[in-house]
Amino acid sequence: MNWDKRVLVGVTGASGTVLAMRLLTALEGYDRHLIVSDGAKRVMKAETEFSMDDFRKVSEHLYDDSDLAAPISSGSFRFRSFAIIPCSNTTLARMASGMADTLITRVAAVSLKERRRMVLVPREMPLSTIYIENMLKISQAGAIVAPAMPGYYTKPKTVDDMINFVVSRVLDLMGIDNDVSGRWMDK
Repeated sequence: MNWDKRVLVGVTGASGTVLAMRLLTALEGYDRHLIVSDGAKRVMKAETEFSMDDFRKVSEHLYDDSDLAAPISSGSFRFRSFAIIPCSNTTLARMASGMADTLITRVAAVSLKERRRMVLVPREMPLSTIYIENMLKISQAGAIVAPAMPGYYTKPKTVDDMINFVVSRVLDLMGIDNDVSGRWMDK
């Protein structure tokens, strides 16, 4: 498969597993490589009716977050973009400090060193000063920080509309054209 059709998605233990599922579904037609942390599995169970089988169905490759030798952990593995959605505060702190002790943080470290497109979608509120400093640090290192903050100019009527707005923006930031949600001044 053409490397430009490869996308990597990390799901961590922040609230918002539904965002990851919607993103993966929207990425149909791409070669989807998925990493789900243990924390994400716990949150998924608490927040949704999704199972790991559901995630297997919307990804071509599923990796264990402890598998630091997975093919995607190498700088020689080329891909279009990497999104961590949702991105937990703990994962963000690890990345901002240079830790690469899980597959998700290892792929993030490789993405930064190789100057690959990486989009982080934090889903916390409110933001502590430490969290904001970590977002600044990882942004300065080259990642795109896109908190899960829906826009209201699309006049959302449902929670799905707000989820679609966030996912549409993440797809845009991953360099992937989409029509998942309306855009500013769409008529």
